[in-house]
Amino acid sequence: MDSTRLREVYEDLHRHPELSFQERRTAGVAAGRLRENAYEVIEGLGGTGVAGVLRRGSGPTVWLRADMDALPVTEQTGLPYASVVDGVSHACGHDMHVTCLMGAAAELAAADDWQGTVVAIFQPAEELAKGAQAMVDDGLAERVPRADIVLGQHVAPLPAGSIGLTPGPMWAASDSLRVTIHGRGGHGSRPETTVDPVVIAAATVLRLQTIVAREISTTETAVVTVGAVHAGTKHNIIPDAATLLLNVRTYDSKVRDRVLAAIRRIVHAEAAAAGAPCDPTVVIEESTPTLTNDVDAAERTRPALESVGPVFDPGPLPSSEDVQVLATATGAPITYWLMGGADPSLYAGATTAEQLIEVAGTIPSNHSPHYHPIPDPTIRAGVAALVAAARAWLR
Repeated sequence: MDSTRLREVYEDLHRHPELSFQERRTAGVAAGRLRENAYEVIEGLGGTGVAGVLRRGSGPTVWLRADMDALPVTEQTGLPYASVVDGVSHACGHDMHVTCLMGAAAELAAADDWQGTVVAIFQPAEELAKGAQAMVDDGLAERVPRADIVLGQHVAPLPAGSIGLTPGPMWAASDSLRVTIHGRGGHGSRPETTVDPVVIAAATVLRLQTIVAREISTTETAVVTVGAVHAGTKHNIIPDAATLLLNVRTYDSKVRDRVLAAIRRIVHAEAAAAGAPCDPTVVIEESTPTLTNDVDAAERTRPALESVGPVFDPGPLPSSEDVQVLATATGAPITYWLMGGADPSLYAGATTAEQLIEVAGTIPSNHSPHYHPIPDPTIRAGVAALVAAARAWLR
């Protein structure tokens, strides 16, 4: 696909974002482009996922993965190709991922100087941390050739054309929890006849912040965030229940276990201290493992990425991704990198990883209603990175 057509595809996808497990239009576009380039296509994997297989004789099998889903965010970019779907936008840049994989799949199909198998995977529901597992549960690893390497990229507010590659742990494990505190409701004028779950929730929120501050070593890393508190309907009614939505980020499984245990301990203890009529419920609703780049695989892939643009190591970041699930399912190493998508002029004078990350913190980033990568040279560099990385593994 030429650059003009890819730009048109990108703008079209950006205008028509789709939420997790609803990516039917996007999946249809991806499947159509794969068929145009003679890929064997499997649709409906894990609901809306698509896999395309291109075989070129004996040789290694490379999985290239892009996620497709958008976010429930109202776009405020002012772009001429801004989202036309109320309250939904590609604020995380997954439309860029899809576009780049389409371009890479077409470029690899047009070349005749490699041997092996390319599997292009368009995954749903990354934002729910459920799409990769849904595809695996639907038999992805059995329905396409097993991978020798899994490759992927994520657009970020870094200079377009640059690449961030971290060998070893790159992104954190993520756990999203729903905590329901059960009280006994009643009239706001007679709190003595109730067990107020709002007060219990308030005490719990404060106590949860002591986990990282007082239970995790300074040499370890964890984040505990209370992202939402829901309780009550009216000024003078004490409700029966309060709900907390939590997110936990960790890199080490032992630290993760300690943090989750501490959350349960604190939630139950605060409820007991207030005389709650029954125990609170703690449910893990979403979970992703640590994204860990295989060190040897990353070093093998690095020269290919350096042929595309400058490569730097941003170090471990607290973001999260479910692509590791695909690598685990197929028993292959993974190499995953950040692809710059910001105007390079914003980074004038920034040369070190620390300086690049510092500038990145001053401009709209992923999940912001103002975030958007610049199409050129981001698309061109993203396609080139996937193709070069794939070639590093194919014969």
